[in-house]
Amino acid sequence: MPAPPHRPDVTETELIGGVEKRDLALADHDPAWADRYAEHAGRIGTALGDAAVAIAHIGSTSVPGLAAKPIIDILVTVPDITAEEDYLGPLVEAGYPLRVREPGHRMVRTPERDVHVHVFEPDHPAVTDYFLLRDRLRTDADDRALYESTKRRLIAEDWPDMNAYADAKTDVIEAIKSRARAASGL
Repeated sequence: MPAPPHRPDVTETELIGGVEKRDLALADHDPAWADRYAEHAGRIGTALGDAAVAIAHIGSTSVPGLAAKPIIDILVTVPDITAEEDYLGPLVEAGYPLRVREPGHRMVRTPERDVHVHVFEPDHPAVTDYFLLRDRLRTDADDRALYESTKRRLIAEDWPDMNAYADAKTDVIEAIKSRARAASGL
């Protein structure tokens, strides 16, 4: 029996709580980040059960040797992003309030704002991009150094919110992903 069609997704970005000014700082890589990821992945897995297709550590804290904002980024894939009743309630109940609702993506986080959980469907292009960037940074010392130097330069600026800082890294991230695609024949 085929899966029922998805409902229409949201068409605009909703930032719950509005824009937040945050102090941003980089920390040298901490091996304990992997343990924190594992702790939260277990908590998320327990909350979601079969509703989670996959759970993975992404972002700079998932790259040994890379300085990062000490925020654990976790990628969760679900069969249907529009079926929020299958995953959003359980995540909120597990201690991850909703922060972002946008087309194809939801983001919940801890109240301490030190763990961000990004929810997508498995075939969303961002899923491939997250893994492409993470794996390239894990294996290519030159791109890891370039990314870290870019982050160090940008973190020193005054940003209205974390999204503006993230957007400023886009050109470097796209260049790294392009090299990763070329190296893997994609």
